[in-house]
Amino acid sequence: MATDNGPGATDATARSSPHDFLRSVLRHDVPASVVVFLVALPLSIGIAVASGAPVAAGLIAAVIGGVVAGSLGGSALQVSGPAAGLTVVVAETINQFGWRATCFIVAAAGVLQILFGLSRIARAALAVAPVVVHAMLAGIGLTIALQQSLVLLGGVSSSSSLDNLAALPEGLRAARWGEVVVGGAVMAILLGWKFVPARIRVVPAPLVAILAGVALAFVLPTSVERIMLNGSLFDAMSLPEVPAAPWWSVAFTVLTIALIASVESLLSAVAVGRMRGGERADFDRELIGQGSANVLSGLAGGLPVTGVIVRSATNVRAGARSRASAVLHGVWILVFSVALVGVVEQIPKAALAGLLIVIGVQLVKLAHIKRALRTGDLLVYVVTVSGVVFGNLLEGVVAGLALAFALLLWRVAKVTITAAPVPGADRWLVTVDGSCTFLALPKLSAKLADVPAGVDVTVEMTVDFLDHAASEAIAEWAEHREKNGGTVDFVEMGTARMARADTAPPVRGQSRKVIDEAIGPWRRTGGVDPIAAGIAAYHRGHAHLLRPHLHGLRDRPDAGTFFLTCADARIVPNVITNSGPGDLFTVRNVGNLVPVGGSDVSVEAALIYALDKLDVRSVVVCGHSGCGAMEALYGQVRAGPGLDDWLAHAQPTLAAFHRGHPVAEAARLAGFGPVDQLGMVNVARQVATLIDYPAVRAGMAERGVAVTGLFFDLATARVIEVTADGIGEFDDVRGRIAAEPV
Repeated sequence: MATDNGPGATDATARSSPHDFLRSVLRHDVPASVVVFLVALPLSIGIAVASGAPVAAGLIAAVIGGVVAGSLGGSALQVSGPAAGLTVVVAETINQFGWRATCFIVAAAGVLQILFGLSRIARAALAVAPVVVHAMLAGIGLTIALQQSLVLLGGVSSSSSLDNLAALPEGLRAARWGEVVVGGAVMAILLGWKFVPARIRVVPAPLVAILAGVALAFVLPTSVERIMLNGSLFDAMSLPEVPAAPWWSVAFTVLTIALIASVESLLSAVAVGRMRGGERADFDRELIGQGSANVLSGLAGGLPVTGVIVRSATNVRAGARSRASAVLHGVWILVFSVALVGVVEQIPKAALAGLLIVIGVQLVKLAHIKRALRTGDLLVYVVTVSGVVFGNLLEGVVAGLALAFALLLWRVAKVTITAAPVPGADRWLVTVDGSCTFLALPKLSAKLADVPAGVDVTVEMTVDFLDHAASEAIAEWAEHREKNGGTVDFVEMGTARMARADTAPPVRGQSRKVIDEAIGPWRRTGGVDPIAAGIAAYHRGHAHLLRPHLHGLRDRPDAGTFFLTCADARIVPNVITNSGPGDLFTVRNVGNLVPVGGSDVSVEAALIYALDKLDVRSVVVCGHSGCGAMEALYGQVRAGPGLDDWLAHAQPTLAAFHRGHPVAEAARLAGFGPVDQLGMVNVARQVATLIDYPAVRAGMAERGVAVTGLFFDLATARVIEVTADGIGEFDDVRGRIAAEPV
């Protein structure tokens, strides 16, 4: 539920009364904001240090991200601030343009984000292959970990991963043991925090780790380098300056920061929504909020702001109910940064390095690597990570996207073509599976040339895209073979068809067309025999699919179910039961009736044959909505000599209906009209009649034969179960269990 009138809110109290809202904020959001503040403070400082920016820049971004993005964003529980995902690109920007020019670029990126939001194209930012995003974050994480490893050893890091890697042996040789102990202790606490008792884990691990690092720095008999703040947070604020660089270089950097910050924020918003049971954020509003925060952060001398999943997840787990938590966490950081500057200056750089190394390593997720391996995208993942680590962020992402796009084109355009003799027959089978375009012509021509002259050929096409060039090549080949005395039979099982290739531009086929052609009603055309046309379509499109199955059934006339249903042409038993040839022994008559006595013994004869000869284990009666027989019965309409005599078998049903049968009452409560209520009562009565048959009773006692009543509602295309005293839906769980192999 929502917390305010804006999109993405999560608590109804904001719309109920100010008193209830205030009580919810005090009870849930204030405690959560304190927890998030304790997590965000060391992270903000550490990210500023890792970026090569002033320490205060991280705190400024945290304050503005919390207050501005928290107030204006489209995800109520998302917490924004400086993020590790932009550390590398910010460091490169500072090296290229300087710090104050970087602030100008951050503000310009914010303006661009606002334009993205106002243009309502926010969802387009998510149109990036997930494997590239995951690999980008992993590459950033490895870059941060490698960079901060030198800081933890007491050295100085470079902006180049190759330089940092080359300097690592010398850094190990000249390591300052005090820095290593402090950083190592921080890492040990962070990694081992999940093993401590749950009541202690309420305290955020980063806070405990940093406090432990500060304490160690005081007691160790050696000096440990600490961070430096030049005055209070307000003293550190500075106006940006226009970069003295080519405009295209500045514009490119602005676009890079805007895109990365937008994608990271939107992905974080999606993750927060999933944590909250699938809540949907307003993506356009989220970009406007993030852009506004970046404009102010850049103007005030802060780092870029994004939605941060670490802080957001902490916010959700801490029990936040509204955006007040994110706003308050920014307020607490502001108060701390202004009033307690001396406390901040006691934090060792090695402690922050240990914190950032763990954060960086945790950005490399084994689950993402396993998924890339399963989906065939591991090469994209490796290329992107390598590009980010050993090149730069943009090069890595561009390389990953280019490879992902090339892989997509290959998969979409891929077609499998085979040509081989059919075992035991003087016939060859050619199969074409996939998207058949002009790109497949070399392979297609080679496979078609493998078919010997003079043999009959079946061409089985499971094609979802067929262009004119491929269609023409296949048609010309078939025509040439037929002129030389051979035969070519086409079996088209895909959504793209040869007959349509010459009449319109190629489009990807729609599965609905296949369904219409397989089970849809005939499209009556003047002068065309629908039976003949239907049989021709069956031979061309579906006979080939049934042939292997029916071949195995030719000496096995047994069935699993005796199925009695109405003669109405709209009821297709195999479709509504998802069954195939050999499954149902079907008997149909007007009104799905079971005659008792008299001269008509057709149902009884079929039932005895099914039970004794076919060994069926299930007996089913299926009625349907809008049944003409039930309409005539309900209205006592004279239907003629033959039908009146037949409907006399349903008089017990009509009497039970008027007596108030429980099935009729259940159907009425479900919203069905009188005729359909009567139809359901009729099913229940016919089931009871069948159970009284001696052969059915013997089957139930000896072999566990089940007798079931069904009702097919044409309006909703749903099958309803009819019992002796009510109706019910078939649930998916029962269907899954029934479908599982024994």
